[in-house]
Formats: sequence, C-alpha cells, structure tokens
Amino acid sequence: MKPSQDTWFAIVNPIAGYGRALDDLPTISKLLRDHDVDYELVFTEHKYHATQLTVEAVRRGYRKIIVMGGDGTLHEVVNGIFIQQEVATDQILVAVIAVGTGNDWIRMYGIPRKYSEAINAIVESHSFLQDVGVVKYEEASYRQQRYMSNAGGIGLDATVVQRFNRLKAKGYRGRRLYVYGLVKSYMRYTSTGMRIWVDDQLVVNDIVLSATIGVCKYNGGGMMQVPQAVSDDGLLDLTTIRKIHWWQIPANFRRLFNGNIYSIPQVSLHRGSKIRIESTPDAPIEIDGELVGNSPVEFTILHRAVRVVVSEKFLRGELMKRPGRAPEINMRTMLPDTK
Repeated sequence: MKPSQDTWFAIVNPIAGYGRALDDLPTISKLLRDHDVDYELVFTEHKYHATQLTVEAVRRGYRKIIVMGGDGTLHEVVNGIFIQQEVATDQILVAVIAVGTGNDWIRMYGIPRKYSEAINAIVESHSFLQDVGVVKYEEASYRQQRYMSNAGGIGLDATVVQRFNRLKAKGYRGRRLYVYGLVKSYMRYTSTGMRIWVDDQLVVNDIVLSATIGVCKYNGGGMMQVPQAVSDDGLLDLTTIRKIHWWQIPANFRRLFNGNIYSIPQVSLHRGSKIRIESTPDAPIEIDGELVGNSPVEFTILHRAVRVVVSEKFLRGELMKRPGRAPEINMRTMLPDTK
C-alpha cells in the first residue's frame, strides 16, 4: 500500500549517541504523536543499512524521511537518496532529530537539539535545497564513489576520526573525546606531501598537516574548519593546514571553534567546484565523519541537489543576506515578521 504524501519514513539508528537514540525513543515518539506527525518507524541493524532502507522507502512511495541519528546516519540516508532511481533527488525531503555524538550538520541550519523544538521544525517543514559533494577515492585498489552532505577531510582530519571511532568502540564517551583524539593524533601524526588542484589549477604543492573540504561549516563536534562555507553556492570550500609546530597549538586552538581559523598563518582557503588531492604516501579520507578509503581523492559538487528541513531562523537569515535568492527556498509556511 502506497503511503500518504504526508507520512514520514523515520529511520532510527539505535546505537547513535552511545545508545541514546534507543533510550530516548519513547520520548521522541510521544512528541511526534502529540504533534500529529504521521510516520513509519524502522531501525538500522548494521552499517550502511540506512542507505538500503532509504532506497526501499523511496521505492515504496515515501517522499519524506526523518533521520533519528547523527551525522553518520544522515550520510547513509543521503547516499540512499542518490542511489534510488524513482524520483529526482530534490523531490525527497529530509529532516533530522539529532541523537548522535557530533551532530555537526544540524548546527549549520539551526536545528535545535531539544527534541520538541526539532519536531516543531519538522511540523513547520521550512525547507532548503543544499549542495551535495561527490567523492571519488581509492579503497582496496578499487575506485569508489560516495555522496557528502556536510564535510570531509584527508590527513590528520581522517586520522582523528579513526582514533575517535576506536575510543568510542572501547566505551569512552564525552563531548571532549574528539578534542582528546585530535591532540593524541597530532602528537603521532607525520605531515604528508600533498598536491591539490582546484578547478584544474595546482594551488598546493607542500607538506600538509590536514585538508578539509566542506559543503557546510562544522565538523569534529563543533569545530569550524571551513567557517565561510555556503551550502548552496555551488562551491566546495577547501581549508589546508600546513605543518604547524606543537607549541603553536594552544594559542590557536580556540580558532578552530570560533571561525577565525584563517587568521593562523599556516592555514589557507580555496574554493571551487572540483578539488583533486594526491599525497605521498597515500593518506586516509573521511566523509561526514566516516572513514572510507585513501588518496588520491576527487571532490565535485552537485548544486542544490537535496531538500532538507531547516529552522525558520536560518531561513530568515538567508533572506536577509540574499533577498534575491528567495524563490529557491520553500516559503510555504514562512511566517511574517511581526517585530
């Protein structure tokens, strides 16, 4: 039976947020019912299961998907949207109730972590078409392709994710876990020789500590390594950090979080629609906080390719900054400003 056009397909990652998704599910379910949200609930059972569930949901007729998980679960759902062949990707609406550990994607769009407010955003369904990165990389000697909804990295960035995931698997938890992983990884990491092309122009040929490529601004649990990223401008932001001495870390650490990373002399910004990175030796890659393979890697952009639920505050900010872009935003439920 084909679902109603108002019915949401809700994908729950039960291990997201150290199991918080499962613990808090009764509260979330009650709030959804209280807000008269019609939904079908399913659970992921293994890695990449959310991708498979998304493909099946779209095939069955669902056009609205709620992600109850973190950035990794959202990554899998977005990949499912691009794998399915039933409808254009921008015909599917994606909302997030954040129960993960990093929850970086929601920061970009002002989606509250408080469940009642996140569900209110779903009810209002203010939507926005965001760009999506296409990432081609090497894994087990095979060329692979994934879709990126938030940000990716190569070098130290991916090494930190690797250590962070190992710590989580051992039962460690806490908001400062990523920072701890960053410090430990830096002490042991050797900077890599990288050559980076942006739109076929060689822009970096140097020893590089880390490179971050972003559609959105945040990664690493609130860091802003690509603080000027605009998620619908058709461009990827590239931040490279050249070799930096350990004694310079404490004075500059706060700049990773406050948007002032480009004031560090060893940090540079480039923008383009295609970014290719080669390294010697091959370096690990992460996409949306998920380790995927090794360099060489190529990032390209799909302009305004997926529709997502955002906060009203975010939409108002976009309209103030770019009033001429209003037709690109779904204004169906936009309320007039009465202040």
